[in-house]
Amino acid sequence: MFFSFVRWAVRRLALLALGAALLPAAMSATAVAAGPLVHPLVSDWQFLTSSTTPPTQAACNAIHRRCFNPASMSSAYDYHSLLAAGNEGQGKTIAVVDSFGSATISSDLGVFDNAFGLQHMCGETGPFAQACTAGMPSFKILEVQGSPPKSPPPPNNGTGQENAFGWGLEVSLDVEWAHATAPMANILLVTTPTAETLGVQGFQQMMNAEQFVVDNHLADVITQSFGAGEGSFHNGLAALTNLRQAFIDAQANHVTVFASSGDGGTTNILKEPVKNPAVIPYPSVIWPASDPLVTSVGGTYLCTKANAAATDPRTLDNTSPPVNCQNQSQDEVGWVASGGGYSILFPRPTFQNTLPAGSTFVGSSVGAPGPNANMRGVPDVAYQASSRTGVLIYDTEPATKNSSAACNVGPGNPCNAGWFVIGGTSASSPQWAGLIAIADQMAGRDLGYINKGLYTVASDPGKYTNDFHDVTTGSNQTSSIPGYSARTGWDEVTGLGTPDAANLLPDLITAVP
Repeated sequence: MFFSFVRWAVRRLALLALGAALLPAAMSATAVAAGPLVHPLVSDWQFLTSSTTPPTQAACNAIHRRCFNPASMSSAYDYHSLLAAGNEGQGKTIAVVDSFGSATISSDLGVFDNAFGLQHMCGETGPFAQACTAGMPSFKILEVQGSPPKSPPPPNNGTGQENAFGWGLEVSLDVEWAHATAPMANILLVTTPTAETLGVQGFQQMMNAEQFVVDNHLADVITQSFGAGEGSFHNGLAALTNLRQAFIDAQANHVTVFASSGDGGTTNILKEPVKNPAVIPYPSVIWPASDPLVTSVGGTYLCTKANAAATDPRTLDNTSPPVNCQNQSQDEVGWVASGGGYSILFPRPTFQNTLPAGSTFVGSSVGAPGPNANMRGVPDVAYQASSRTGVLIYDTEPATKNSSAACNVGPGNPCNAGWFVIGGTSASSPQWAGLIAIADQMAGRDLGYINKGLYTVASDPGKYTNDFHDVTTGSNQTSSIPGYSARTGWDEVTGLGTPDAANLLPDLITAVP
């Protein structure tokens, strides 16, 4: 869910600009415009039930959404056959980097696994925990810079970053869906005691934590769901010199790094902490997703059957909710909030010089500062992201239940902990991380930096057709700031597209030396 004040502020501005017609079904224009409540983004989730049993598809449809579980997601992106063949990421570790963590994640993970018949992990607690055995994947928590505060400031204090209820949902999303994708991979939850706030506080702590993971090779793949508009780094690329050292070292040590491309479309905000930051006045992207050393993941509406069995073929469902999928001729649509566009800091990397046939690469952003020509394009790839076609998570974080001020914001009710349908490009990044953990295991080595390999595969017309779902409808304009349209080949909404994993992973292994 890419939780940050950045996402909340951008979405609030975007919704006000576009009007109530684009609001989620459970959210009114009055609620959005009520005042500058500063807190993590909450328009990308919906509470469904407090039972340990997952909600039915009928319950999801009743709130104008469809909900994906691990089986239907493996059908949509064609990785069930890989799992069935024993390629489940065993021996590999995925690092998930989040602020605060969650006091209940080890128990929540056990409920999630039990509900969907997934492999349990050594490190789970609660009523469904199982004894650790040889070969069992592990779930561990790493607190490099100390334990997060037990009771972070409530949403009405400060800039709104210290909202543990939001980060609790983020942790459940990242951990549960990285595991659902690669059930035998180890998961390392890396927490920091301070939330990321546009590089002012917290950002350095998160990058320090990633540096520690890379230096000690504690993970083979890293997924991160945070970021800041490039324009908020007022010293430009110089401001990122120290922050991005972890990415330089990750490339050297064959560690793959993913980043969510953001949930504001082309609309992002300037420096904080302030409670009403100004909008970057041109189409913009966020860092670290814009970094050429990172694989940037955008988002889609997934319009396939949400009740599909794992072995079912990918099938369009254009009759069930949400409206974004109804009467569609394509089974995937570019998500309106998918972060994408062109960097103002990084030039076009060589791996983007060769694109799928029919691609249009602009390389510049209307009204952006120089050099603003032939710049790095974002995102590289995409995955399901909209909460209207969201994934199910289980979360009972106490801060979710006990933050009284948080109970009055957004759709649903975060005080009623249990099952949520959730979205954002931070649903996309951990699932791609799971796929690459599987690829690492299949290859018998760490693929590490995969960007050149992805574009090499996509530049072959036959492989592109077989390995990617080319998303050609939808746009990412969320405000008066110009956006982009999804179109043939690479585009600024969905990158190269979404994966057909059974076809892509073997080709990617061959393409990455």
